[in-house]
Amino acid sequence: MSKYLIAGNWKMNLLQNEAIKLIEDINFGISSLNLSSVEVLVCPPYTDLHIANEKLINSPIQLGAQNMHFMTKGAYTGEISPAMVIDAGCKYVILGHSERRQYFKEDNEILIKKLKSAFDANINPILCIGETLKERELKETTNVLFNQISILNLFEKENLEKLTIAYEPIWAIGTGINATKEQIEEVHLWINNFVYSHFGLNIKILYGGSMNATNAEEILSTENVSGGLIGGASLKSEQFLSIIQTAISLSQ
Repeated sequence: MSKYLIAGNWKMNLLQNEAIKLIEDINFGISSLNLSSVEVLVCPPYTDLHIANEKLINSPIQLGAQNMHFMTKGAYTGEISPAMVIDAGCKYVILGHSERRQYFKEDNEILIKKLKSAFDANINPILCIGETLKERELKETTNVLFNQISILNLFEKENLEKLTIAYEPIWAIGTGINATKEQIEEVHLWINNFVYSHFGLNIKILYGGSMNATNAEEILSTENVSGGLIGGASLKSEQFLSIIQTAISLSQ
């Protein structure tokens, strides 16, 4: 298993020509890098997935979707099925992102179905968990994370071997407030201990709180941080490549 997973979540950004340019720039940038210890993933919006897949032929970069429905097909206007995600070339899917929870009211009941659907389809889910500023100020972080992560108890160990968790301190995303190294280490240790004590597994735990080229080294060198779910910085090839290079340096 690679030491780090550097995943770019493009969110609702980039038209096809912009997506092509970004992938070409990233592909060129990694062509001379040794990625034996670092896995690179990009998660474009649905409209860019097929063209991204074409541009990633013969590239070590993996492709992921930002979301999917739990049903295999049917009358669900505007939704995308697991089979469609696979057909677009995706190996990963982001589930439970804080924006999906907040704006689209995705709760544990929905995410249980989506996780099961991903496991059944052999898609690797990245499950996002995290607390708001108010919840942190009320010292509810552990309770919130427990509520979100406890849905894993419904799944078998062999399913969870495909799982990656991304910790998103919602209060540190686009707010100008940065989580300290100590805060990140504390939460990632808690998540690691939960997963290992319940399932005997060591899985990747990504940090998803506004990682960029400036803070990547400090965050990625933190114990129990095994990569990043990158938002804004993944839309800039120089920033994203710098984070990848940092991960390579730290893994040597």
